[in-house]
Amino acid sequence: MKSALLTASLVSALGTTLFAADLPPPARFTTQFVTVDKDVRVEVVDWGGTGRPLILLAALGADAHIYDQFAPKLTGTNHVYGITRRGFGASSVPASGYSADRLGDDVLAVMDFLKLDRPVLVGHSMAGEELSSVGSRHPERVAGLVYLEAAYPYAYYDSAVGDLVIDSLDLRAGLEGLLPGKGRPDQKHLTEELQLSVRQFEKDLRARQEELKDYVDPPRPPPNAPPPDVPIAIQGIMAGQRKYTDIRVPTLAIYAFPHDYRDAFKDNPAGLAKAEADDIAYVAPQASAFEHGVPSAHVVRIAHASHVIFMSNEADVLREVNSFLAGIR
Repeated sequence: MKSALLTASLVSALGTTLFAADLPPPARFTTQFVTVDKDVRVEVVDWGGTGRPLILLAALGADAHIYDQFAPKLTGTNHVYGITRRGFGASSVPASGYSADRLGDDVLAVMDFLKLDRPVLVGHSMAGEELSSVGSRHPERVAGLVYLEAAYPYAYYDSAVGDLVIDSLDLRAGLEGLLPGKGRPDQKHLTEELQLSVRQFEKDLRARQEELKDYVDPPRPPPNAPPPDVPIAIQGIMAGQRKYTDIRVPTLAIYAFPHDYRDAFKDNPAGLAKAEADDIAYVAPQASAFEHGVPSAHVVRIAHASHVIFMSNEADVLREVNSFLAGIR
C-alpha cells in the first residue's frame, strides 16, 4: 500500500493543473520572485489578508496556484502566501538542490525576504518534508505546522512503520561508507548502523512482497527502450528524503482515513473493501506513530476524503485549520 499511496500522491499532484482549469476564476493575487540560492528564484504568491502570516506549500508536481480557490478563504484572519518550490511551475529549474533540507532552506529564505515573524506553514502531500525540515531544525522560526495529507514517512519516520524508499536510501549511504576512498573513519560504529539498516530493509522488503503477492508484472519493455522521462526535480526530491523524528512546534495533521476509492470500484464491492482495508492497514499505523511521536500533534482523520483533501473536503479542512490557528499563541 505504501507504493500505491505514493503513486496516488504523484498522480494527484501532477494532475491538479488539469482539473484546476475547470474551477471558477480565483480571487485576486499578486506574484513576485524571490532569490533563494545562487541562480535560483522561486515564485511567491500573495493572496492578501490581515493577521498571522500563513505559507502554503504544494504537493510534488504542483505549483502554488493549486491553492487559488482555497487560500482566499483563509484571508479573513491571516495574511496568506504560497511558494512554488524550485523545479516546478514558474520557479527556476536548477540541476540540483532538491534534498529535503535544501527545500526547507528555500522556505526559510522566502520568510527572511518577506520579513515574516513566525508564520504557520501549511503543506500538502510531499510538502510535509519541508514542514518537518523547518520544524525540526528551526522550531523557533515558525508558530505551527499543518500537514494536509502530508504526515507520511517523508515527514515523520517511525521504524515500526518503516518506508522502503527512505530505508533503501539510508542503507545505500551506509554501504558507501565502506567503499575505498569514501570510507568513514568510525568503521565499528558504521557496521553497527548497517546491521540495523539491513534488518529494517529486510522488514520493508517482506512487507513489499506481501503487498505484491497478487500483483502481475506488466510486460517488460524492449531492451533498447528509453527509460521513463522523470523530471530532474522529482528524481532529486525522491532521492533527497531523510528521516525526521523530532518535530517540536504545534502541529495539526489531517489524514484521509480511508481514502476515497468509491469511484474506482463502483461495481466492485469486494475490490472496494480490499482497497480500503489495505489503505487503513498503512495509514492507521503511520497516523498513530505521528500522533504519539510528535508531542504537540493534533491528528484528524476524515473518512472517504481524497488525497487532495483541501479540495474534496474543503469545509472540514477549513474548520480544523481555523480551530488550530485559534489555539496558537
